[in-house]
Amino acid sequence: MEEGYCEDNIEKITEQNKQECIALKVKPAQSEYIASNEDSLKEAQENEGVARPFAIYADDKMIGFTMFAWDEDNEDQEDKYWLWRFMIDKSLQGNGYGYSALKEIIQYFKDNGADIITLSTKPSNKKALSLYHQFDFKENGEMNDEEIILKLYL
Repeated sequence: MEEGYCEDNIEKITEQNKQECIALKVKPAQSEYIASNEDSLKEAQENEGVARPFAIYADDKMIGFTMFAWDEDNEDQEDKYWLWRFMIDKSLQGNGYGYSALKEIIQYFKDNGADIITLSTKPSNKKALSLYHQFDFKENGEMNDEEIILKLYL
């Protein structure tokens, strides 16, 4: 099997895998783009019912973290489903895991009835933007504080 090519899957964060998730880190230069996993899990607790935190696994090894905002009560159809967090551990970046994990994440959204996925990132986050563009996420001209908004129509 090629390095980076794997069967990715996402699994809910539980008490059993929470500490392993918190231990995952991005590269220091990337910390301006994403909250720590520990902070994200706290945010998930504060937004219970909307936030959906998941560990990303490749071949049974936790390699990353993602969190969705799933707001079924939001009247604005375009803002019901957000990809809030997405990271791959610094030791595993550059091996194709982000690509295969994002593919799995998009499939999760499709399988669960989402028709539009929204995310935001800083314009200077060139690597993430390149990845999102590969999956046809498009900027819509809107901003979320200092971040540009991208949408994927499924």
